[in-house]
Amino acid sequence: MKVMVGIDTGVHTGFAVALDEGQGGRLIEVNSLTITQSMSRVKELCDLYGHAEVCLYIEDARQRKWFKGGREKAQGVGSVKRDAQIWEDWCKENKINYKLIHPKDNCTKYKADAFKKLTGWLGRTNEHARDAAMLVHRRCAKY
Repeated sequence: MKVMVGIDTGVHTGFAVALDEGQGGRLIEVNSLTITQSMSRVKELCDLYGHAEVCLYIEDARQRKWFKGGREKAQGVGSVKRDAQIWEDWCKENKINYKLIHPKDNCTKYKADAFKKLTGWLGRTNEHARDAAMLVHRRCAKY
């Protein structure tokens, strides 16, 4: 069984876990955590399932070349770009499988009702958690 972890970088890190049991990712956790809480949770998953079975799918804001808004928005974009680099370095240092996902390759910004209908996830979510979930929902593990 492959364990896929979706990471939507930012101050409120979107964190989602899906299991690929041969038919694509089935969500088992959709959350919003701090970056350090997320890293601790990844280590727990590696201890539980083994490093070889866990792969992170990290939205890589560094690949994004467009944004709208003023100086504050630009600073926020810089922050999530820095977070993507931190995640990449952390995965390398801890020998954790990861894939960097271009923002254009993820379906994001689902409202709660549409997300529930699409995924069947009934728990409470915020935008960050939903974006992370869409990185792994119905994805087939290839790592």
